[in-house]
Amino acid sequence: MKTGILLVNLGTPDSSNVRDVKKYLKEFLNDPRVIDLPMLKRWPIVNLFIVPFRAARSAKLYEKVWTSNGSPLFHYSLLQHQLLQKELGSDYQVELAMRYQSPSIENALEKFRKPVFNSIKVIPLFPQYASASTGSVHEKIMDVVGKWQVVPHIEFVNSFHDDKLFIDSWQEVAKKYFEQQYDHILFSFHGLPERQILKADCFNHCLKDGCCDTVTEKNAFCYRAQCFATARLIAERFKLEPKDYTICFQSRLGKTPWIKPYSDHVITDLAKQSSKRLLVFAPAFVADCLETIYEIGTEYNELFKKHGGEKIQMVESLNDHPKWIEALAGIAKS
Repeated sequence: MKTGILLVNLGTPDSSNVRDVKKYLKEFLNDPRVIDLPMLKRWPIVNLFIVPFRAARSAKLYEKVWTSNGSPLFHYSLLQHQLLQKELGSDYQVELAMRYQSPSIENALEKFRKPVFNSIKVIPLFPQYASASTGSVHEKIMDVVGKWQVVPHIEFVNSFHDDKLFIDSWQEVAKKYFEQQYDHILFSFHGLPERQILKADCFNHCLKDGCCDTVTEKNAFCYRAQCFATARLIAERFKLEPKDYTICFQSRLGKTPWIKPYSDHVITDLAKQSSKRLLVFAPAFVADCLETIYEIGTEYNELFKKHGGEKIQMVESLNDHPKWIEALAGIAKS
Protein backbone atom coordinates (compact mmCIF):
# COMPACT_ATOMS: atom_id res chain seq x y z
CA MET A 1 0.00 0.00 0.00
CA LYS A 2 1.08 3.56 -0.68
CA THR A 3 1.86 6.24 1.86
CA GLY A 4 -0.28 9.35 1.60
CA ILE A 5 1.29 12.79 1.98
CA LEU A 6 -1.07 15.70 2.56
CA LEU A 7 0.34 19.20 2.14
CA VAL A 8 -1.85 21.89 3.70
CA ASN A 9 -1.42 25.61 3.30
CA LEU A 10 -3.56 28.37 4.80
CA GLY A 11 -5.77 29.20 1.85
CA THR A 12 -6.71 31.95 -0.54
CA PRO A 13 -9.83 33.37 -2.15
CA ASP A 14 -10.91 31.65 -5.36
CA SER A 15 -10.59 35.00 -7.11
CA SER A 16 -9.83 38.60 -6.24
CA ASN A 17 -13.44 39.74 -6.51
CA VAL A 18 -15.19 40.98 -3.38
CA ARG A 19 -17.64 38.08 -3.20
CA ASP A 20 -14.89 35.44 -3.12
CA VAL A 21 -12.73 37.45 -0.72
CA LYS A 22 -15.69 37.84 1.62
CA LYS A 23 -16.34 34.10 1.48
CA TYR A 24 -12.70 33.37 2.32
CA LEU A 25 -12.55 35.88 5.17
CA LYS A 26 -15.73 34.50 6.71
CA GLU A 27 -14.39 30.97 6.82
CA PHE A 28 -10.93 32.04 7.97
CA LEU A 29 -11.91 34.52 10.68
CA ASN A 30 -14.77 32.44 12.08
CA ASP A 31 -12.29 29.70 12.99
CA PRO A 32 -12.19 29.79 16.82
CA ARG A 33 -8.46 29.06 16.73
CA VAL A 34 -7.85 32.18 14.61
CA ILE A 35 -10.00 34.62 16.57
CA ASP A 36 -10.02 32.80 19.88
CA LEU A 37 -13.00 34.49 21.48
CA PRO A 38 -16.24 32.89 22.65
CA MET A 39 -18.64 32.40 19.74
CA LEU A 40 -21.13 34.97 21.03
CA LYS A 41 -18.38 37.59 20.90
CA ARG A 42 -16.55 36.33 17.82
CA TRP A 43 -19.58 35.99 15.50
CA PRO A 44 -20.73 39.65 15.57
CA ILE A 45 -17.18 40.99 15.49
CA VAL A 46 -16.30 38.94 12.41
CA ASN A 47 -19.57 38.92 10.50
CA LEU A 48 -20.94 42.37 11.30
CA PHE A 49 -17.75 44.42 11.48
CA ILE A 50 -14.51 42.88 10.18
CA VAL A 51 -15.74 41.07 7.05
CA PRO A 52 -18.18 43.73 5.75
CA PHE A 53 -15.63 46.52 6.15
CA ARG A 54 -12.51 44.57 5.21
CA ALA A 55 -13.65 42.54 2.20
CA ALA A 56 -13.59 45.33 -0.39
CA ARG A 57 -10.20 46.63 0.78
CA SER A 58 -8.73 43.12 0.87
CA ALA A 59 -10.10 42.42 -2.63
CA LYS A 60 -8.19 45.44 -3.97
CA LEU A 61 -5.00 44.14 -2.35
CA TYR A 62 -5.47 40.64 -3.73
CA GLU A 63 -6.01 42.16 -7.16
CA LYS A 64 -2.55 43.74 -6.93
CA VAL A 65 -0.84 40.36 -6.45
CA TRP A 66 -3.13 38.22 -8.65
CA THR A 67 -1.44 36.70 -11.68
CA SER A 68 -2.43 34.78 -14.80
CA ASN A 69 -1.95 31.68 -12.63
CA GLY A 70 -4.30 33.07 -9.98
CA SER A 71 -3.26 33.49 -6.37
CA PRO A 72 0.53 33.28 -5.90
CA LEU A 73 0.05 31.22 -2.75
CA PHE A 74 -2.08 28.66 -4.58
CA HIS A 75 0.20 28.66 -7.63
CA TYR A 76 3.36 27.93 -5.64
CA SER A 77 1.59 25.46 -3.34
CA LEU A 78 0.42 23.55 -6.41
CA LEU A 79 3.96 23.52 -7.82
CA GLN A 80 5.26 22.21 -4.50
CA HIS A 81 2.64 19.44 -4.62
CA GLN A 82 3.55 18.46 -8.17
CA LEU A 83 7.31 18.60 -7.66
CA LEU A 84 7.15 16.69 -4.38
CA GLN A 85 5.14 13.92 -6.06
CA LYS A 86 7.85 13.66 -8.72
CA GLU A 87 10.59 13.66 -6.07
CA LEU A 88 8.96 10.95 -3.92
CA GLY A 89 7.91 8.63 -6.71
CA SER A 90 5.19 6.02 -7.03
CA ASP A 91 5.37 4.67 -3.46
CA TYR A 92 3.73 7.90 -2.29
CA GLN A 93 0.58 9.78 -3.23
CA VAL A 94 0.81 13.53 -2.58
CA GLU A 95 -2.31 15.66 -2.27
CA LEU A 96 -2.75 19.38 -1.66
CA ALA A 97 -5.36 21.09 0.49
CA MET A 98 -6.05 24.52 1.90
CA ARG A 99 -7.29 24.97 5.44
CA TYR A 100 -9.78 27.52 4.10
CA GLN A 101 -11.47 27.38 0.70
CA SER A 102 -10.19 25.29 -2.22
CA PRO A 103 -9.00 22.60 -2.56
CA SER A 104 -10.67 21.57 0.68
CA ILE A 105 -9.22 19.25 3.30
CA GLU A 106 -12.34 17.07 3.01
CA ASN A 107 -11.84 16.53 -0.74
CA ALA A 108 -8.12 15.88 -0.40
CA LEU A 109 -8.60 13.34 2.39
CA GLU A 110 -11.28 11.53 0.38
CA LYS A 111 -8.55 10.55 -2.08
CA PHE A 112 -6.83 8.63 0.73
CA ARG A 113 -10.00 6.89 1.88
CA LYS A 114 -10.55 4.30 -0.87
CA PRO A 115 -8.46 2.26 -1.18
CA VAL A 116 -7.21 2.44 2.39
CA PHE A 117 -3.67 3.80 2.59
CA ASN A 118 -0.97 2.27 4.76
CA SER A 119 -0.49 5.62 6.47
CA ILE A 120 -1.03 9.32 5.94
CA LYS A 121 1.46 12.02 6.83
CA VAL A 122 0.09 15.53 7.21
CA ILE A 123 2.52 18.38 6.55
CA PRO A 124 1.04 21.79 7.34
CA LEU A 125 3.13 24.25 5.35
CA PHE A 126 3.78 26.42 8.41
CA PRO A 127 7.39 26.10 9.61
CA GLN A 128 6.61 27.34 13.14
CA TYR A 129 3.80 25.82 15.20
CA ALA A 130 0.83 27.98 16.19
CA SER A 131 -2.62 26.97 17.34
CA ALA A 132 -4.16 29.33 14.76
CA SER A 133 -2.37 27.63 11.84
CA THR A 134 -0.90 24.16 12.42
CA GLY A 135 -3.24 23.44 15.32
CA SER A 136 -6.27 24.35 13.24
CA VAL A 137 -5.16 22.02 10.44
CA HIS A 138 -4.67 19.15 12.87
CA GLU A 139 -8.08 19.70 14.46
CA LYS A 140 -9.86 19.83 11.09
CA ILE A 141 -8.24 16.62 9.88
CA MET A 142 -9.11 14.77 13.09
CA ASP A 143 -12.71 15.95 12.75
CA VAL A 144 -12.94 14.59 9.19
CA VAL A 145 -11.04 11.31 9.64
CA GLY A 146 -12.76 10.61 12.95
CA LYS A 147 -15.96 9.88 10.98
CA TRP A 148 -14.33 7.21 8.78
CA GLN A 149 -15.02 3.51 9.40
CA VAL A 150 -11.35 2.67 8.82
CA VAL A 151 -8.93 5.16 10.34
CA PRO A 152 -5.39 4.58 9.02
CA HIS A 153 -2.21 5.46 10.83
CA ILE A 154 -1.90 9.25 10.65
CA GLU A 155 1.22 11.22 11.48
CA PHE A 156 1.14 14.99 11.98
CA VAL A 157 4.17 17.18 11.41
CA ASN A 158 4.13 19.69 14.25
CA SER A 159 6.78 22.08 12.93
CA PHE A 160 9.99 22.13 10.94
CA HIS A 161 11.36 25.48 12.10
CA ASP A 162 14.86 24.09 12.71
CA ASP A 163 14.99 21.42 10.01
CA LYS A 164 18.45 21.47 8.44
CA LEU A 165 17.27 21.26 4.83
CA PHE A 166 14.65 23.93 5.49
CA ILE A 167 17.42 26.26 6.68
CA ASP A 168 19.59 25.15 3.73
CA SER A 169 16.74 26.23 1.45
CA TRP A 170 16.70 29.76 2.82
CA GLN A 171 20.47 29.93 2.47
CA GLU A 172 20.25 28.91 -1.20
CA VAL A 173 17.42 31.32 -2.01
CA ALA A 174 19.02 34.30 -0.24
CA LYS A 175 22.71 33.91 -1.00
CA LYS A 176 22.56 36.07 -4.14
CA TYR A 177 21.42 39.05 -2.07
CA PHE A 178 24.52 38.91 0.11
CA GLU A 179 26.63 39.97 -2.86
CA GLN A 180 25.37 43.47 -2.01
CA GLN A 181 25.56 45.58 1.13
CA TYR A 182 22.60 46.29 3.41
CA ASP A 183 22.43 48.49 6.46
CA HIS A 184 20.34 45.99 8.37
CA ILE A 185 18.52 42.69 7.93
CA LEU A 186 15.02 41.89 9.16
CA PHE A 187 13.40 38.54 9.81
CA SER A 188 9.71 39.41 9.63
CA PHE A 189 7.29 36.70 10.78
CA HIS A 190 3.51 36.65 10.76
CA GLY A 191 2.19 37.96 14.07
CA LEU A 192 -0.12 36.46 16.69
CA PRO A 193 -2.10 38.03 19.53
CA GLU A 194 -0.16 37.88 22.77
CA ARG A 195 -3.07 36.09 24.42
CA GLN A 196 -2.59 33.11 22.11
CA ILE A 197 1.04 32.80 23.15
CA LEU A 198 0.04 32.98 26.81
CA LYS A 199 -2.71 30.37 26.39
CA ALA A 200 -0.13 27.88 25.15
CA ASP A 201 2.31 28.64 28.01
CA CYS A 202 2.20 25.90 30.65
CA PHE A 203 5.24 27.18 32.56
CA ASN A 204 4.63 30.93 33.03
CA HIS A 205 7.66 31.45 30.82
CA CYS A 206 6.53 33.44 27.79
CA LEU A 207 6.62 37.15 26.92
CA LYS A 208 9.36 37.97 29.39
CA ASP A 209 12.83 39.38 28.75
CA GLY A 210 15.01 36.74 27.10
CA CYS A 211 12.21 34.15 27.02
CA CYS A 212 12.86 33.30 23.35
CA ASP A 213 16.66 33.39 23.40
CA THR A 214 16.76 29.58 23.36
CA VAL A 215 14.23 26.83 22.76
CA THR A 216 13.82 24.63 25.84
CA GLU A 217 11.18 22.23 27.14
CA LYS A 218 9.39 25.25 28.61
CA ASN A 219 8.86 27.00 25.28
CA ALA A 220 9.28 24.13 22.80
CA PHE A 221 5.82 24.76 21.32
CA CYS A 222 5.95 28.56 21.53
CA TYR A 223 5.46 30.17 18.12
CA ARG A 224 7.58 33.19 18.99
CA ALA A 225 10.44 31.06 20.32
CA GLN A 226 10.40 28.91 17.17
CA CYS A 227 10.47 32.06 15.01
CA PHE A 228 13.50 33.32 16.90
CA ALA A 229 15.18 29.92 16.46
CA THR A 230 14.58 29.93 12.69
CA ALA A 231 15.98 33.45 12.35
CA ARG A 232 19.08 32.62 14.41
CA LEU A 233 19.81 29.54 12.30
CA ILE A 234 19.52 31.48 9.04
CA ALA A 235 21.64 34.30 10.50
CA GLU A 236 24.34 31.79 11.44
CA ARG A 237 24.55 30.58 7.83
CA PHE A 238 25.42 34.13 6.74
CA LYS A 239 27.69 34.76 9.74
CA LEU A 240 25.51 37.63 10.95
CA GLU A 241 26.12 39.15 14.37
CA PRO A 242 23.11 39.93 16.62
CA LYS A 243 23.61 43.64 15.89
CA ASP A 244 23.19 42.98 12.17
CA TYR A 245 19.58 41.83 12.27
CA THR A 246 16.22 42.24 14.01
CA ILE A 247 13.43 39.69 14.47
CA CYS A 248 9.96 41.24 14.18
CA PHE A 249 6.29 40.45 13.49
CA GLN A 250 3.83 41.72 10.88
CA SER A 251 0.13 41.58 9.92
CA ARG A 252 -1.65 42.78 13.06
CA LEU A 253 -5.45 42.83 13.23
CA GLY A 254 -7.44 44.86 15.74
CA LYS A 255 -6.31 46.77 18.80
CA THR A 256 -5.39 43.87 21.10
CA PRO A 257 -1.63 43.52 21.79
CA TRP A 258 0.23 41.26 19.36
CA ILE A 259 3.69 39.78 19.80
CA LYS A 260 6.46 42.32 19.46
CA PRO A 261 8.44 44.00 18.07
CA TYR A 262 6.14 45.09 15.25
CA SER A 263 7.72 45.04 11.78
CA ASP A 264 6.31 48.42 10.71
CA HIS A 265 7.65 50.07 13.88
CA VAL A 266 11.09 48.54 13.40
CA ILE A 267 11.21 49.67 9.77
CA THR A 268 10.17 53.22 10.69
CA ASP A 269 12.79 53.41 13.44
CA LEU A 270 15.56 52.11 11.17
CA ALA A 271 14.70 54.68 8.50
CA LYS A 272 14.77 57.47 11.08
CA GLN A 273 18.16 56.19 12.23
CA SER A 274 19.51 56.72 8.68
CA SER A 275 19.37 53.14 7.41
CA LYS A 276 19.03 53.29 3.63
CA ARG A 277 18.86 49.67 2.48
CA LEU A 278 17.17 46.76 4.25
CA LEU A 279 17.06 43.08 3.37
CA VAL A 280 13.92 41.33 4.63
CA PHE A 281 13.32 37.59 5.09
CA ALA A 282 9.82 36.22 5.78
CA PRO A 283 10.55 32.69 7.06
CA ALA A 284 7.02 31.96 8.31
CA PHE A 285 5.96 31.57 4.67
CA VAL A 286 7.09 28.85 2.24
CA ALA A 287 5.12 30.31 -0.68
CA ASP A 288 4.91 33.95 -1.66
CA CYS A 289 1.54 35.51 -0.92
CA LEU A 290 -0.18 38.78 -0.09
CA GLU A 291 1.85 39.17 3.12
CA THR A 292 5.20 38.86 1.37
CA ILE A 293 4.61 40.36 -2.07
CA TYR A 294 2.43 43.29 -1.07
CA GLU A 295 2.79 43.89 2.67
CA ILE A 296 6.59 43.65 2.67
CA GLY A 297 7.41 44.34 -0.97
CA THR A 298 5.10 47.34 -1.39
CA GLU A 299 3.64 48.68 1.87
CA TYR A 300 6.77 48.35 3.98
CA ASN A 301 8.94 49.65 1.13
CA GLU A 302 6.74 52.76 0.89
CA LEU A 303 6.81 53.19 4.68
CA PHE A 304 10.59 52.92 4.70
CA LYS A 305 10.98 55.53 1.95
CA LYS A 306 8.50 57.85 3.69
CA HIS A 307 10.81 58.06 6.72
CA GLY A 308 14.06 58.50 4.80
CA GLY A 309 15.04 55.02 3.64
CA GLU A 310 15.83 54.12 0.04
CA LYS A 311 14.91 50.49 -0.59
CA ILE A 312 13.62 47.33 1.06
CA GLN A 313 14.75 44.20 -0.75
CA MET A 314 12.50 41.25 0.02
CA VAL A 315 13.98 37.76 -0.13
CA GLU A 316 11.45 35.76 -2.13
CA SER A 317 9.94 32.75 -0.45
CA LEU A 318 11.03 29.14 -1.01
CA ASN A 319 8.31 28.60 -3.63
CA ASP A 320 9.43 25.90 -6.09
CA HIS A 321 13.17 26.03 -5.35
CA PRO A 322 14.76 22.56 -5.78
CA LYS A 323 16.40 22.69 -2.35
CA TRP A 324 13.00 23.30 -0.74
CA ILE A 325 11.47 20.37 -2.62
CA GLU A 326 14.35 18.27 -1.34
CA ALA A 327 13.61 19.51 2.17
CA LEU A 328 9.91 18.67 1.81
CA ALA A 329 10.82 15.17 0.64
CA GLY A 330 13.01 14.76 3.70
CA ILE A 331 10.18 15.85 5.98
CA ALA A 332 7.79 13.46 4.19
CA LYS A 333 10.14 10.49 4.62
CA SER A 334 11.35 11.18 8.15
